[in-house]
Amino acid sequence: MEATAYPTAASEAGKPHAGIEFYRLLTGCAPAEADISADDDFDRHVLASILAAAVMDGGSIAERAGLSAQELNDLLIGCFPSAMVRAFTWIPESTSETDDETIMVRDLLLAQRSTEGDVGRWLAAMVARRAMEPNHLWEDLGLRERPELSRLLLRHFAPLATRNTRNMRWKRFFYRMLCEDDGFVMCTTPVCTQCNDFDLCFGEENGESRMAERRREFLRGSGDHVDAARSA
Repeated sequence: MEATAYPTAASEAGKPHAGIEFYRLLTGCAPAEADISADDDFDRHVLASILAAAVMDGGSIAERAGLSAQELNDLLIGCFPSAMVRAFTWIPESTSETDDETIMVRDLLLAQRSTEGDVGRWLAAMVARRAMEPNHLWEDLGLRERPELSRLLLRHFAPLATRNTRNMRWKRFFYRMLCEDDGFVMCTTPVCTQCNDFDLCFGEENGESRMAERRREFLRGSGDHVDAARSA
């Protein structure tokens, strides 16, 4: 199967939901059924979730996930060897270059790794790329809830994650760390509670995951399709 482009959001009525089906293809179960009690299983869940979120965005999965085609292929072989899916390494690389902002976040994460091996390196690139998307970071990573993101960062990037002592939103926290490391002052007020943008940095990040939301929309669309057929 060529891992390059898949339908965005919900598929046509009566067909599987692209993101959830891709996750199932990789792991053998739906995201809601994933057992993440063991660290290795958690890592596989995170990687599958990010790739499924990239699938839902459409276009090149590798680019949307922040990896090269070779890195994606290595990830699939190493972490999902039984899945009948591979990224063809002969597919031409995207001509678009990684932007400076993504590189800065990736390098920040790489410098603060707390695990060895390819998974942490892949995740640094994947988290940095998905941080460029507009939603909460845990949503754009395809995770089920924000605590999964906190667990991911504490597991693989502990020196960085433990500095977030006030539970700041992770995207905001990344940029704050980048500014502080470079000697810049990001905020206009010295105390967060006095800042007009307090809710942007510390507001709630609860809600429905992207895959759950897309599945609900998909099921609703399928129901409308059936109702229309019955009334025809």
